[in-house]
Amino acid sequence: MHIELDDLTRPQVHALLQEHLDNMYELSPPEQVYALDLTKLRAPEISFWTVWEGDVLLGCGALKELSPTEGEVKSMRTPKALRGKGAGRAVLGRIIETAHERGYERLSLETGTHEAFTPAHKLYQAHGFTFCGPFGSYKEDPSSVFMRLQLKAST
Repeated sequence: MHIELDDLTRPQVHALLQEHLDNMYELSPPEQVYALDLTKLRAPEISFWTVWEGDVLLGCGALKELSPTEGEVKSMRTPKALRGKGAGRAVLGRIIETAHERGYERLSLETGTHEAFTPAHKLYQAHGFTFCGPFGSYKEDPSSVFMRLQLKAST
């Protein structure tokens, strides 16, 4: 298994991101879906990684810079048929490592409340994330859960 910074040009990546978007719209009201499409993932403030085993795409994840001290985890996804291989843990580890390297004080994320999101909640908690209130431009709503990982003390 290897992780690489991805340029979002390969068809396998496009298919996985479409699976992600489709699933988010199945599980959450449309106005509460914050998943990013290809165009938004290509923004300069976003770094996007993919996890591979040979030529098989096992997962992806992104880090969006919100400010010089805070990043947001975005687009965490493993293909439904390939879950349980550790790709989610691996890419989340890379995101956290990059956040440390950039000197972020905290890493935040928004995810859903549907029971299908429970494995994601557990993954984030296993990496030290705790539940918190909305951050950035997010608002409190019944379809969203917010989590935060404190990386270092605020200055």
